Parts: sequence; C-alpha cells; structure tokens
Amino acid sequence: MASNIEKNLNNIKEAINMSRAKVGKDYDVGLIAVTKTVGIEEIEEVIQYGIKDIGENRVQELVKKYEILGNKVRWHMIGHLQRNKVKYIIDKVDLIHSLDSYDLALEIDKRAKTQDKIMKCLLQVNVSGEESKYGLNPEEVIDILEKINKLNHIKIEGLMTMAPYAEMIEETRIYFRKLKELSIEISKKSFYNVEMKYLSMGMSNDFPVAIEEGGNLIRIGSKIFG
Repeated sequence: MASNIEKNLNNIKEAINMSRAKVGKDYDVGLIAVTKTVGIEEIEEVIQYGIKDIGENRVQELVKKYEILGNKVRWHMIGHLQRNKVKYIIDKVDLIHSLDSYDLALEIDKRAKTQDKIMKCLLQVNVSGEESKYGLNPEEVIDILEKINKLNHIKIEGLMTMAPYAEMIEETRIYFRKLKELSIEISKKSFYNVEMKYLSMGMSNDFPVAIEEGGNLIRIGSKIFG
C-alpha cells in the first residue's frame, strides 16, 4: 500500500506533466523537496521514491542533515544566506538559490576559492517588490551581473523568485512571466560566467502556473510532506 508521501509525489509528478503538456513544454522540470522542519526518516523516504534534490532554508538545518545523509542527494540552499554562514555550506551544497547581493557573491567566491571549486548560484529576484521578501530589485540585476562576471569561483546558472501568496493561483502568473522575461534579457548579454539554465520558481501553492511560464526548478514542501 502506497504511503502518503508516495501518493503526494505521484500527484505532483502528474501535475507537472499536465502543466508541461498544457503549454507544449518538453524540457525537464526538476523537483526539489523542501525539508524545513522535516525529519531524517521522511527525507530518506522521499529519497527511496526517487527524489535526488533536497532544499533547506536554514544553514544549521542543512549542515545537521548533511552530516547524516551526506552525498545521497544534491543539496540546495534556498533560504536567505548571511555572509558569515557561507563557510559552513560551501563544501556541501550543489546550488545556492538565494544570492541576493554583490557582497554575498564576493563571500561565496572567496570561500569557493578555498575549496578549489566553482560555486553554482541563482540570483534571487524580488519581482513582486514585497518588503517581506529578500531578493534583488529587477532593475539591479544586470549591474550586479556585470560585477559578478569578474569573479572566477562563482557561476550564475539562472534566477529564483517567490510569488506573493494568492488564493487564485492565476494571480501569480505575472510574477513568473516577469522573471522569464528578465532571463531572456540576460541571455542576450555576453557574460562569461552567467547562463540562464534554471528558473527556480513555483512552490506548493503555485507550481503549475510557474511551470507554464518557464519554471524548470520547483521547490515543494507541504505538498509532499503534509
């Protein structure tokens, strides 16, 4: 008998396929299981059902879980990242979704150099302009990329955003569309360490619309774990 988590994952995968089919998208959509407040046992269960990407909001939680699970999965830092915490995760994470300032980029670059690695990051953009959300103003993005372009141990692989919560998910579409438009604008520039490979957008309440607007990394917590 299928567990709740297995059923939830199957429902999500079905919804992903429906969204892709609706707009004729044939690209892969990566599913990141967000494990904030989720225990090791449940994480091991989603791994058993084929999840390879785990997203954590807090550095302390990520480090604690990494010590137990190690490289069984790819780790994503999806929450706000303070400069003084970068050193704790630089050797553990595959992708940082929440790069939101040039000062943070400098710190990531510095710490990545000590590990002899190029750290993959996404720029977090506050498309909605909500004061409660972190992220760059869309108008700042090109200028910051021009500075980051001079760093050798960091690679920008796309953009991330969070839409405002809405009862009607159709209301989120405008924010996802704006992020996609910004990614197209960036793609026309000649940056050596910038690629618009990922749009990390869409969470439990709005991921179908995000996928329809070009999202190819979705971050799902409650829809998996309840």
